[in-house]
Amino acid sequence: MKLLAATRSGGKQLEFRRMLEPAGVEVLFPEDAGLWESPAEDALELADTFEGNARRKAEHFARLSGLPTVADDSGLEVFALGGAPGVRSRRWAGATGTAEEIDAANNAELRRRLRGASDERRRARYRCVLVLLREPGAVPEVFEGVCAGRILETPRGDGGFGYDPLFLSDDLGRTFGEATAAEKDAVSHRGRALRALADALRVPTT
Repeated sequence: MKLLAATRSGGKQLEFRRMLEPAGVEVLFPEDAGLWESPAEDALELADTFEGNARRKAEHFARLSGLPTVADDSGLEVFALGGAPGVRSRRWAGATGTAEEIDAANNAELRRRLRGASDERRRARYRCVLVLLREPGAVPEVFEGVCAGRILETPRGDGGFGYDPLFLSDDLGRTFGEATAAEKDAVSHRGRALRALADALRVPTT
């Protein structure tokens, strides 16, 4: 089946392809469907929850494309910071520029907020919520994945994206920045949510 994944993030697009294409899903992204970035998209992530943001994105892109659509919203939740950056993970530091520059600013802000914090206060989790619309106007189906870990004082590894070099995974014993793509997919929040999505689509997973 064809499925539009409503994300323009290069890192997320790689993960969607890695997880869904081997399971028999032909994954398209907005550019593949001729949906170029527009100012209207800036207003899609203004909800207070991951599910709210994902649903707004899924509805927007399903309406424009007419295709079965899945949208993701995800982020890092640091318990000692009251769950921040949470739904503001991507825009937390208010930086502009390339994806790499925005990631660097967000990581610097996280390190600043946790400077001198104990290991216990560095406990965190990544959380991903996917919303699937099998057709425009369909009842939304929701899938969630979480993974636990701890925020390091200094980054390790140059893989992944976002906060990955600072996130020490409980499952792996190393950061997502140090993990291979396959290792990360096996335990990550998005990997878990995408496996649940694949099961719901009744396609075999690998």
